[in-house]
Amino acid sequence: MILDIQSRGAAAWLWMNRPEARNALSGELLTALETALDVTEKDPSIRVLVLAGRGPAFCAGGDLARMEKAAKMTKARSRREAARSARLYYRIHAFPKPVVARVHGPAFAGGMGLAAACDLVVASDSAEFALPEVRLGLVPAMISPYLVRAMGAAQARRYMLTGERLAAAQAARLGFVHECVPAAELDAAVDRICGRLALAAPGALARTKKLLLAVEAAPLSSALVAATVAALADARAGAEAREGIRSFLEKRKPGWQ
Repeated sequence: MILDIQSRGAAAWLWMNRPEARNALSGELLTALETALDVTEKDPSIRVLVLAGRGPAFCAGGDLARMEKAAKMTKARSRREAARSARLYYRIHAFPKPVVARVHGPAFAGGMGLAAACDLVVASDSAEFALPEVRLGLVPAMISPYLVRAMGAAQARRYMLTGERLAAAQAARLGFVHECVPAAELDAAVDRICGRLALAAPGALARTKKLLLAVEAAPLSSALVAATVAALADARAGAEAREGIRSFLEKRKPGWQ
C-alpha cells in the first residue's frame, strides 16, 4: 500500500509508504494523496490531517525517474505533469481542515514543499530540510509560494539559491518548523497538537483557513478590512458561534467536542 491511512482520534494520519525510495513523489503516490484528500474532506469524523512518511525519510522530493521521463516529453505534456504536482501542493495548503506535517529524517525539495504547504510543521530534532534543485539544474518552482509564506522571502532566497541543508532546530528558529522535539516524542507532540485543533469548531476552522488564504497575500487596504468584517459577521451569525458562546456561558463543552 503506497499510502497508509491511520485513524488516531479525530485525526487521519496519511503515511507515505515508499520507504525504499525515501517516499519520493511518484505518479502513483500523487494519485493516492489526491484520493485521500478527497475522501477525508468529505468525512465529518475527521477533523485534522497529519502527513507523515514511513521509513528513514519524510519525503525526498520528486521522483527522479519521473523527472527524467518528463524531460523527454513535449513542453505541453511536461507542463501538464508539473501542474499535477502544483495542484497537490495547493490542495493541501487550501484544504478546509488543518493539516499537520510530521517530519522526521530528510524533507528535501518537494518534500520540504509538502511541509511548507501544511498549516503546522512538527519535526524531530534529527530532521533535515533542503532545496537542492539548483544543484541539479532544476528550479524549486511549484513549491516557492509556500516556502516564501512559511519562512519569509529573505530565508527562502537563501535556501532556494544555495541548496544548503537546514537542521530542524534552525528551521524552528526561523519559524518554518512550529515545534521541534526529540524523535522519541514526535508522535506524542503531533497527537497533542491534533487534540488542540480538534477542540475548535470545524466550520470555524474552515472559515479561518479561507481567511488566511485571503489575508496572507493581500495588501492592507479598505477592501481587506471590509473582508475581515464580513468574515466575522458571517461566523457570528452561524450555529457554531451560537453554540460556542452558549456552551461557554453554561460552563460546558460545545457540541462538536
